[in-house]
Amino acid sequence: MAGLHLPTAEELLRGMTFFREDLVEDIREYSSRLSGRVKKRKRTGLELLAANLDELNVEPSEDGVLAVEVALDLIDDAQGLPVEECRLRCRFYRAFFGDGKATALVAGEMAILASGDQRPGENRHLLWRSLGWAAHSCELDRRQRAGVSVQRSAAWFETEVRMYEAQFKTKITSPMTGEPEPKDSSSAGPAATWEKKEPSEHEKRPTDGVVVISGIGNDTTADGQRVAKEFAKFNQRPLPLPCMPELAAIRGRLVADFPYALAVIDEILEGLSGRPSVHLRPTIFLGAPGSGKTRFAKRLTEELGTPYELISCGGLSDSAIGGTARRWSSGEPSLAVMVVRRSECAGPVVILDEIEKIGTSRKNGNVHDVLIGLFEPETSGRWHDPYLQAPCDLSHVTWLMTANSLEPIPAVLRDRCRILAFPNPGADHLPLFATRILQRLYIEKGCDPRWATPLEGFELDALARVWKGGSIRRLERLVEGLREARERARRRQ
Repeated sequence: MAGLHLPTAEELLRGMTFFREDLVEDIREYSSRLSGRVKKRKRTGLELLAANLDELNVEPSEDGVLAVEVALDLIDDAQGLPVEECRLRCRFYRAFFGDGKATALVAGEMAILASGDQRPGENRHLLWRSLGWAAHSCELDRRQRAGVSVQRSAAWFETEVRMYEAQFKTKITSPMTGEPEPKDSSSAGPAATWEKKEPSEHEKRPTDGVVVISGIGNDTTADGQRVAKEFAKFNQRPLPLPCMPELAAIRGRLVADFPYALAVIDEILEGLSGRPSVHLRPTIFLGAPGSGKTRFAKRLTEELGTPYELISCGGLSDSAIGGTARRWSSGEPSLAVMVVRRSECAGPVVILDEIEKIGTSRKNGNVHDVLIGLFEPETSGRWHDPYLQAPCDLSHVTWLMTANSLEPIPAVLRDRCRILAFPNPGADHLPLFATRILQRLYIEKGCDPRWATPLEGFELDALARVWKGGSIRRLERLVEGLREARERARRRQ
């Protein structure tokens, strides 16, 4: 059957080759068959899945596979459709496109299948295969973090996996002889070849890290010794930079959560493409209250795997954000240095929420003046911290800001930032947002999210009459009222 038959997801897990022994042929055949099956349902809510399957059939690609996965997540009524089979198959495809996380997920599915297999021989075969895929996922992830392209042919992928598989089988089944491991690179697997290769400066930088604090000033005084002891763990120590994750997968998840902000998502991710580590120029998300700017900034940093801190600007009015001298009882490092210390990362993200609310008085200094220096690469690379009394490299810190209006922000600060207009969600996004808000409300109440039964047509119509788009916070209040009405009706029954 192998090569002549479109394999099921389970057959792929067990090692059957792709349809016609070709990844692209398999993707086209599967997407074509499933598209026809979806269209026959003639059910609302399946249009996006059918369209994405048709597009994948025309142009098989990793982005196309991700688009299908996003469409699967948005289906409300999946009755009669092989959703889990399709999701697993998409992960299988992404693994062959070089996605380390997808490869790890497939390895887990193989292990689960092996644990339930009652045939000893097949069970062991799946275990070796699962371990081989798991090891290969680590190798793919390592190469991705090094900023090296990992997309190769399906044959190359299978060759590497089988090498790992054979190593695990040999080491686990062979008796312990006490002899040293052979040093021949031909039997050491792909990882050994990589270890021998001297990494370029481009590949080495994210893992070698950056020395943020290169010394402590006046460390012979009592105050200096106290500060030196406080920062001994970080003094002259390289701190890691956040490595660049798979941007295509992140785009799919962000678009699923913020479909109305597609232009903003693409603008942000385009600025990250090709970089070895995560770093963005100072950016202001400008939009109306309740449009989801702050939630987007948080989700973006979480998806990028970057440590962050959210700072409300409503109470900021002086230059303390830039640090205060150690001679005062209230002395403390600058905000950026404290974030670096807490995250133990040289490139964390600082989110300044509602930056237009910063006070403009200059009685004790001004926040805007401090930020101007931190936003400039030349000055942030040798930022003099008054508490440490020494220069610090803060050039890798990312600054994201939200604002409802630009007028209160000085022009000299705006000129140093990229300003992205963050749109309001439209009325056409009501079913998606209302359903997610309802699920979150039940979770916050300590209930099983399955209690959040799908919204009825009359409920959506009632919401649509009073919410025409705009503030998500207002929609949250409306959905909370709807949930309370549901609960009252349930208690009366």
